[in-house]
Amino acid sequence: MTTPAPLIRPDVAAAAFFDLDNTVIQGASMFHLARGLYQRGFFPTRAILKGLWLQTWFRVMGRENPEHMRQARDSALSFIAGHTVEEMAAAGEEIYEESILPKIWPGTRALVQTHLDVGQQVWVVTAAPIELAGIIAKRLGLTGAVATIPETVNGVYTGRLVGELLHGPAKADAVRNLAAEHGLDLARCFAYSDSYNDLPMLSLVGHPCAVNPDKRLEHHAQELDWQIREFRTHRRAVRLGLLGTASAGAAAGALAAGLGVRRMLKR
Repeated sequence: MTTPAPLIRPDVAAAAFFDLDNTVIQGASMFHLARGLYQRGFFPTRAILKGLWLQTWFRVMGRENPEHMRQARDSALSFIAGHTVEEMAAAGEEIYEESILPKIWPGTRALVQTHLDVGQQVWVVTAAPIELAGIIAKRLGLTGAVATIPETVNGVYTGRLVGELLHGPAKADAVRNLAAEHGLDLARCFAYSDSYNDLPMLSLVGHPCAVNPDKRLEHHAQELDWQIREFRTHRRAVRLGLLGTASAGAAAGALAAGLGVRRMLKR
């Protein structure tokens, strides 16, 4: 039986927090960004294959490997080192129009608008870089975005991060900070994500919702009677590798995804 949706009504002490990848948009935002920058000649193919493979691991295997997380932290956005903030801002706006806008889930967009229409704050909370997250938040009319922050010196990216990737428990910390800053009651707030890795954020609020969930999050949500929203078609769910649980199937999906990355980068 489907869990009834909680009533979304005017409440100055409530807000909604949305994960980005596969929750607001189809696929990984970093993939769309990297592909768009590659097409604009920002860097050679070899500079991002490692980062995209790490993205594939997270999405297909559905769990984190500590060594992969360390590698992701150390290599995140290293491929934009030497480029200016202005270059990234201009490219990001174009990439949003070309690749991200068509990938926004209509169902999630409707959820976002429902919160906005009753006057609630709506935030994107994501491991994606703040430049991209900020563009998406602005274009969707959201309150703002909390995201991973690339380091800059005199307006030029160093390829390093300020702090850590905004991932897992760090997302929950960011939501706590927002609640304290804006006088929000977390028991009255909403959170939306597709990933079991976002359990800390989802568990923090009174109204968690699994959107297009991976298998582990789906099982957890069912056990706790959380709301589940499914906006994928069955065919798309199969293509994303979200219906298979065998390790062999997951490994095959990872290999296929990796090959797909290489094909797309060669276009």
